[in-house]
Order: sequence, then structure tokens, then C-alpha cells
Amino acid sequence: MKDAGKTLENCRLCPRACGVNRIRGNVGYCGVGKEILVAHFGPHFGEEPPISGTRGSGNVFFVSCNLRCVYCQNFQISHECKGKSVTLEGLVEIFFSLKDMGVHNINLVSPTPYVPFIAEAIECAKSKGMQIPFVYNSHGYETADALKMLDGLIDIYLPDFKYWNSNIAEQLSFASNYPESAKKAILQMKQQVGNLIVKEGIARKGTLVRHLVLPSNLAGSNRILLWIKEELGVDTFISLMAQYNPMHKATEYPMLARSIRQEEYDFLLNFLEEEGFNNVFIQDLESVKTYVPDFELEEPFLKQELRS
Repeated sequence: MKDAGKTLENCRLCPRACGVNRIRGNVGYCGVGKEILVAHFGPHFGEEPPISGTRGSGNVFFVSCNLRCVYCQNFQISHECKGKSVTLEGLVEIFFSLKDMGVHNINLVSPTPYVPFIAEAIECAKSKGMQIPFVYNSHGYETADALKMLDGLIDIYLPDFKYWNSNIAEQLSFASNYPESAKKAILQMKQQVGNLIVKEGIARKGTLVRHLVLPSNLAGSNRILLWIKEELGVDTFISLMAQYNPMHKATEYPMLARSIRQEEYDFLLNFLEEEGFNNVFIQDLESVKTYVPDFELEEPFLKQELRS
């Protein structure tokens, strides 16, 4: 972990740029030091169809998060930091264990604080014959410099673009620089891997941008979708998520205290159609509770599906 160690001596992996020396055990906003912490791994069927496929996506849920939204549905591991410490070699073993389960890809969930470790682990796994795609599954609060460490290693980027407005980003995720950071990060992702390539129903390489619809258009969804059209193009694969559910501290915020309404979601579906988007995955509002994990359980998720 020599290269990882050098990077973590003055950690600026994410836009918070804490600058702490994680190698000495110091922690910044994310709460992660020099250890790799994993909460859960296993086949997962709740991703978009070309990601989950028929055999599942091999999800590795990392502990902690550098964003920490007040409504986070994974707060048990992103806020409370519950998980198991693994070595770099142990992470590689997890990758191969998932491969042996027959999954379509290795899906790295909330990976941002671990980028240097992940880069080394992927290099090691590929040197040992790993050929299935690696998916970088994140909230979009990244730096282009950190993502460049993964150039040539990540096959599929699966970012969320959460907020258009910096004031909303500050209120809900304590990150006023989120919108500009996400734009730069997603452009870097697209530059590395291009548009999503799907063969025989399974994603092989490229970018799929997610957007979680919030009540009362708090996220500025239409502005985000227009940016995607202008900067990435209408052929960009988009996942318009309807699964918002008031969780964690959401009930302390009146504007977040309800799920989204069907008319709010339908408005955006019509908007996407009018703007000419060609590749959109959607969700049923009725299935919202099936997307809520419980990491106290051995298997946190029910079998889930997105439809296109």
C-alpha cells in the first residue's frame, strides 16, 4: 500500500479536502483512517437491469461516506460506520469470492474514501486474471484528481447527480460545493469510459448517471437533466430514481418529511421524453420500501428490480 500511503498522508481525495494524515490514524470528515472497512458484500439484484443482469451485481458496501446526507437510507454504515476491517489482500479475495458466485461485475459502493486502496486492489485482481467489469458506484461528490487514479481500472461509472443548487446541497448534505464537484467528476468519468455499452443485456463499459427525485423538486431535477443533455448528450443512460423514503434525520426537515408524489415523478418522465433522452430507467413508486436495506441483517436487501 505504498502508493495509497503517500496519498493519505495529506488526504484530499474528496472535495472536502480535509488534509489529515490518515496513515497516522487521523480521520477527516469521512471518519476513515488507514483501514479498509467493509460492511457487506454479495450478489445484489436492486441495480439497473444491465448492472444486475440475471445473476446479480457483486456489491461491496464500504463503510462510511464523505457526503452523509440527512436522509441517507444506508445510514447504518455510512453514518454509524459499522463494518469489518479487511487487508488489501482481503479485499482482492472478496473480489474473487464474488466472481466465483457468478456475478456480472464487481460493484464498489460508497468507495470514495478508499480510492487508493481500491486502485491497488483492482490492479492486483486483474493481474491474477480478473476479467469481469468493475463498477464505481458513488454519490458524485468526487474530485477529478482522485478519479484519475482509477483511469483504466474502472469499467463502469455509476454516479448520482444529487443537487443543482448549492444551498440545498449545504442544507441536506453539508456540501455547498457539491453541484460543481459533481459536474467535474461526471465529466471525468465520461471522458474515461464513454457512454454505457450494453451487450446481450449486460453493461460492459461506460457511464450511467443516476438521479434521486426529492419532494417538491428540491434537487432541481430538470436543471440537472438539462445539464446532462447539454454536456453528455441524450444518448446518456439515466436512472431516474423514485425510491426516496424519509429516513435517518429526514423527519427533522419538513421539506423532506414525505415521499415523492406520482405527479412529481411523471412530470420528469415527460420532461425526459420531450428533451429526447433515449436510454432511461424508471422505478415504480409503490416499490419504494423494497429499496430500504437493513445492515443489521445477514442479507440486507430483498430481491429488487428496476424496469426500463
